Amino acid sequence: MKRREFLKGAVATTAGIIGLPMIVPSSVVTGQVKPNDRINIGQIGFGRIASSHDLPETLKHDVCRAVAVADVDSKRAQNGKAWFERYYAKKAGKVDIKVYQDYREMLQDKSIDAVIISTPDHWHAQPAIEAALAGKDIYIQKPCSLTIAEGRKMSDIVRRTGRILQLGSQQRSLDPWPQFKWVCELVRNGKIGQVKHVQVGIGTDPGCGDEPLMPVPENLDYDMWLGSTPLVYYTEKRVHPQNDYSRPGWLRCEQFGAGMITGWGAHHLDTVQWGLGTEDTAPVEYEGKAEFPTSGLWNVHGNFDVHAKYASGITMHISSSFPNGVRFEGSEGWIFVSRGNAKVTASDPVADDPNNSALKVSDPKILTATIGPNDVHLYESPEQHHDWLNCIRSRRQPVAPVEVGHRSCSVCLLSHIAMKLPRTLHWDPQRERFINDSEADAMLSRPQRKPYGTDYIIRA
Repeated sequence: MKRREFLKGAVATTAGIIGLPMIVPSSVVTGQVKPNDRINIGQIGFGRIASSHDLPETLKHDVCRAVAVADVDSKRAQNGKAWFERYYAKKAGKVDIKVYQDYREMLQDKSIDAVIISTPDHWHAQPAIEAALAGKDIYIQKPCSLTIAEGRKMSDIVRRTGRILQLGSQQRSLDPWPQFKWVCELVRNGKIGQVKHVQVGIGTDPGCGDEPLMPVPENLDYDMWLGSTPLVYYTEKRVHPQNDYSRPGWLRCEQFGAGMITGWGAHHLDTVQWGLGTEDTAPVEYEGKAEFPTSGLWNVHGNFDVHAKYASGITMHISSSFPNGVRFEGSEGWIFVSRGNAKVTASDPVADDPNNSALKVSDPKILTATIGPNDVHLYESPEQHHDWLNCIRSRRQPVAPVEVGHRSCSVCLLSHIAMKLPRTLHWDPQRERFINDSEADAMLSRPQRKPYGTDYIIRA
């Protein structure tokens, strides 16, 4: 089937589902995987994160198997197939891996139970929504979405269809960083007294000069790669490297994301939300400033400061000038948590000090505090991908479900908006609108270029 023909059919079907009251078959709500069946996985996007993190962490569990890979770069899709074949050759011999350049064709395969979405930020919400509507469970890389508006749509549809979505927020799992759960439990249970303030350190990305117009590689569907974002000329540093899997340039282009405020904010601000027990809300006031490049291809924020306040009165200061990590400050002491020198990818920011500690406290006694049987005990996840697989079988919500992911992403995106507007912004977390600020409200969404984008799915 040609991509255009498929698109028409898929959009028409989707529009019908969304436009009417959604009646979800019981087979979708309860799950399609029988207790002794393996979970068939389709991979959407085969790049740096998929090959080095998402797939190795998922496939090491024998309850699942990879059956398909899709990437708008056909060379990467074929590389994914070869990666799977090498992986399984070491374990169980030959496998049949289906290859797609358009993931929407892959979603038609009823034998696929779940998908992993390891795509650029501007391609998170749409495939997650389409996967949910196709009856697939979802593991999605952070951040949840490019905008708050599309994140809200994604959360509503995923929950309405009964799918299991896990956000790649690894700091919530015991493997590899158990210190985050421990710290959040200490904070939740008053081991530093009443929380007054939170300090969050997040790094920045460098800019670069102008980059030349280049011919689009024959293996890349560049129009689809741009997706709902505006048409711009192709240059390799805007997309991803053609000859390796090093850190891609799109991470530094605001057209496709918001920079480190979502790149690392999705982790650290999620830890703040978890520690404060505010996972269903967000701060109600924001004020910020940032340096933005005035020229060059890479244009995400540089050095920045954002001040925020929760309805409870707890204040938060997020800044590129602080050490990478989260510091909770209470009436009886403070505790700082980070990943120390641990990395997921080679580009992860860590301290230069080889003796850097992942935990620091105002008083060592804080770390000897016990969590009693009647205290708050947070969800215990072994590892993010493993938890997702367990929840596909049990149909319980995972440690980082879609609404939690959306709310944490919203704090990041609201901070980004505050960097751009020189005034205090007042946010209504229930309505998910600013109070009496139409200019700020206009930044909750972005225009979407048809035929791509969540707006096109909804309105078709």
